[in-house]
Amino acid sequence: MGKHFLFTIASFLFVRTGIAQDLKTKDVPGVVKAALQKNYPQAKNVGWEKEKGNYEANWGGKSGEDNSVQFTPAGKFIEIVKAIPATELPKSIVDYVHKNYKGAKITEAGKVTDAQGKLSYEVEVQRKDIIFDQNGNFVKHE
Repeated sequence: MGKHFLFTIASFLFVRTGIAQDLKTKDVPGVVKAALQKNYPQAKNVGWEKEKGNYEANWGGKSGEDNSVQFTPAGKFIEIVKAIPATELPKSIVDYVHKNYKGAKITEAGKVTDAQGKLSYEVEVQRKDIIFDQNGNFVKHE
């Protein structure tokens, strides 16, 4: 599944449906690299993936995937996923996982912000991504 924070953060971000393909920096369009540098100048040692036709940059933390940002091929920002400890998730998310995945643990968690500033959460449980809204209500499985 690649190096997603979640994503696996693309996987959370976390891999968001589909299989991610690792890329070399030279294979990423200049407009996408420029968009990353403009919006996230602190991004260092960036790993790149292509997923569902979009480009994902991952950086930070021990695994290099504390941040995962997706851009269209034209360099338009789609979303950012920031890895968070499961202890920072809303209680309703933890309760949902305990109720619906008996005995399973949350292996990855992320706070997602899209281009409109809308917040949501993604968690990985048993190698599945589960999406919740900003209030911690279940939205869907990916």
